[in-house]
Amino acid sequence: MSKKQGFRLGVYVFKDAEVVDYAAPYGVFSVARRLDPELDVFLVADSLRPVQTQAGLTVHPNYSFNEMPDMDAFLIPGGFGTRQETYNKRLHRFIFSLPDTTLLTSVCTGSWIYGKMGLLDGLPATSRKEPDRQEASEMGKVPIDRLAEIAPACTISRARIVDAGRIITGAGIASGMEMGFHLLRRAGYGEDFISDVARVMEYAEAYDLYKHDIEYFTPSRM
Repeated sequence: MSKKQGFRLGVYVFKDAEVVDYAAPYGVFSVARRLDPELDVFLVADSLRPVQTQAGLTVHPNYSFNEMPDMDAFLIPGGFGTRQETYNKRLHRFIFSLPDTTLLTSVCTGSWIYGKMGLLDGLPATSRKEPDRQEASEMGKVPIDRLAEIAPACTISRARIVDAGRIITGAGIASGMEMGFHLLRRAGYGEDFISDVARVMEYAEAYDLYKHDIEYFTPSRM
């Protein structure tokens, strides 16, 4: 795969988005930009107002939906706020308006949104496999099982990263690291470059552990 010049990643932020879900892939690209300044990463939100994410961490988006920023990949993190975002019709319209060349990616429960939109029908996808205490109780449900309910026509995978072509989903919270590395791979960067980013981040051993935990799927064309 040839390298895409100036690859741009847009990371969606919303109320109660999980911090590591969006910060990990953002951080990977931030470090990768030291090695190739052509890379870009930025925050996208419904509007340009400050967004309070999980645990009160407030961030300022770079772009709003109305500005339709040019990007090669759009990432939806998970978090408690996905309970509302799953039904956010304005977000759904924004996603449907993106060019077919824009990768649609998610971390953790962000995949619920693509599932609700019907975008995972006939495709494999994943979500968080480890429940918190409430999800593990008889009153809750593990997020990956909830994905199966939301998108019954989706094939549930337990891989850390599931690459189904245009749509790429990541598993639990910390899998945002692997999503960041995999998006560099999809942008055409070689293994030496990605390994060097992992080394600078002092993540080399974990990167070597997880880099093969990827399920690839090629959708058939009618």
